[in-house]
Parts: sequence; structure tokens; C-alpha cells
Amino acid sequence: MVEGVGGWCVPLSKTFDIPALARGLGLPVVLVVGLRLGCLNHARLSAESITAGGCRLVGWVGNRLTAQPMDRQADNVATLKQLLPAPCWGVVSHFDVLTPAAVAAHLDGTALMHVLNE
Repeated sequence: MVEGVGGWCVPLSKTFDIPALARGLGLPVVLVVGLRLGCLNHARLSAESITAGGCRLVGWVGNRLTAQPMDRQADNVATLKQLLPAPCWGVVSHFDVLTPAAVAAHLDGTALMHVLNE
């Protein structure tokens, strides 16, 4: 698995970016959506760019960025579930101390295993 280092369109050099890395390695893409004002726009544009660039979007994860959920978080997540062309793998809460086990408890491991076994 490869982490996208800050966004889908981030350059890694003058001639190489995250989409080129994903395509070159033949990797499926999981989009992480920061749950805040503008997340619907960000997620839709990112999903469009991922698929238009020849990559396969296999899922997305909502990421709560602060201890308090965004206003209307549940409504925004429901809208994302309807609009994005891939399933939601979970919504990760904000953690004061981040551990893999804490994050894993919020994710659908079955979806991940399905993609890894393809």
C-alpha cells in the first residue's frame, strides 16, 4: 500500500506525480476525504481526476479532522455515499493518540481484503 502524501495531484518531482506513481505501480486508489467544509467538492473532483487519469478508485474513507464532528457530518457522509463511484470503507474518528488498531476499528476490513485478493 502507498500513502498519497497530501493529495491526489501532488507532484513528486518536476515530471512525476502521485497519479503517475499509482499508474506505474498498477495500484488501486483509496480516497481519504477530510470531513470539513468543502469535502463534497474535494471528493467529487478527486474521484473524477482519479478515474479520468486511468486509475481505479476502489473505495473512500471519511476522516474526521477535529475532536468535534463537522456540522451536518452525517448528512455529508450520506451525500458522499450517493455521489462517489466507489464504496465507503468507513469514517475514522479524530484521535488524540493514533494507533493502527484504533483506526482499523473504524474501517471495513472486508473491502480492503477483497481489493488485495483481486
